Amino acid sequence: QVQPVESGGGLVQAGGSLRLSCAASGRTFSSYGMGWFRQAPGKEREFVAAINWSGGNTYYSDSVKGRFTISRDNAKNTVYLQMNSLKPEDTAVYYCAAALRSSWPPLTRDYAYWGQGTQVTVSS
Repeated sequence: QVQPVESGGGLVQAGGSLRLSCAASGRTFSSYGMGWFRQAPGKEREFVAAINWSGGNTYYSDSVKGRFTISRDNAKNTVYLQMNSLKPEDTAVYYCAAALRSSWPPLTRDYAYWGQGTQVTVSS
């Protein structure tokens, strides 16, 4: 039982940076693998990045490798997505999700809890 809440979205120019945060209360937060997804206008939701319960393993989609970094601080019940060198095609609603006892990397169906999303808009 965990309810992710995203924050940190906004409007930035191409080449800029943003850091998204995903917070959740509860003592069981550290038991969950966490992931970031995004959905652009007119597009299906797509996977962005994942991190396991300890933070020791990360996994990225090809489109964000080298630009985005996922991390977590279990003491703060928070997972982060640092986004650098942003491009207009990164414009989307970004969602945080939690997966309990998943494979590695988690399958989409392993993510049982989803946040409401935060808007990221990159202008050119």
